[in-house]
Amino acid sequence: MNKRDFFKSAALIAGAATASPLFSSGIKTPDNFHESIFNNIINNSTKKVTLKKSLGLGMIKEDLSLSDKFKLVKDLGFDGVELNSPVDFTIDEIIKAKLNSGIETPTVVNKNHWSYPLSDPNPEVRKKCITSIAQSLEEVKKLGGDTVLIVPGVVNEKVPYEEAYITSQNSIRELIPYAEKTGMQIGIENVWNNFLISPLEAKKFIDEINHPLVGWYFDIGNVLRYGWPEHWIKTLKHRILKLHIKEFSRELMNSAGLWEGFKVDLLKGDNNWPIVMKAVSDINHHGGWLTAEVSGGDRLHLKNISSQMDDIISMLK
Repeated sequence: MNKRDFFKSAALIAGAATASPLFSSGIKTPDNFHESIFNNIINNSTKKVTLKKSLGLGMIKEDLSLSDKFKLVKDLGFDGVELNSPVDFTIDEIIKAKLNSGIETPTVVNKNHWSYPLSDPNPEVRKKCITSIAQSLEEVKKLGGDTVLIVPGVVNEKVPYEEAYITSQNSIRELIPYAEKTGMQIGIENVWNNFLISPLEAKKFIDEINHPLVGWYFDIGNVLRYGWPEHWIKTLKHRILKLHIKEFSRELMNSAGLWEGFKVDLLKGDNNWPIVMKAVSDINHHGGWLTAEVSGGDRLHLKNISSQMDDIISMLK
């Protein structure tokens, strides 16, 4: 983090602590909440960028118990597993599987943000999503993680862009007391939802919310349809909380169809990985995790993904 970004982050936190009505929402936060975030910024500013490898639970396509799935991917070189939330297992089951395998669960993906978008014109629909994300924040805390991935909203023929922008921000602001209560982060992911499709707009969206626990869960592959991930990374900087990794081929998109672009192995698409990882290093990213969100398979397939991710992480300078 350069000096300008450091002071900007510090000012953001100080301003949120003293001026934002959301910090006096009636839900008590730890006494050292803001101090600990401020100290993390200072401590991280001089650390070397390192990334652990994670993958989505649904990528493990072998018929095994949860504990054995965790053991399998741990043996294949992964450090973490990302679950969908609200989770389909009990918290105790997941914790037991973690202890048996040594795997971590740093992040969860809320699974209701598409069915009940935060940008929906109907407040009852939005309420369902907010309630679900609040539960995800509680769950990821219990699981020892720190970030919940959400889709911020959807623009379509029935939901105008400007309306989605305003409604989505207001919905996320309603979630801030739950983030404060748990100390967990809300990571907004860039997806194909016709919304926030420019890095400048993505930056503005976060800065207007103006809270240190709300940032981006940046998907490196998703932006290749309409941009270059290294540009986004350099613009979003410290606003990036976590990283998703996938590949994309514009040639396949143009020749075979839009979604076919994802049907390419890591290192075989249009990501310029040395440049992308240099951007990650240049912004001094300290989210700590690179999580695969690609087609899954058996242990041989997952071993190849693990090896590909090793090659990509080795490009950090």
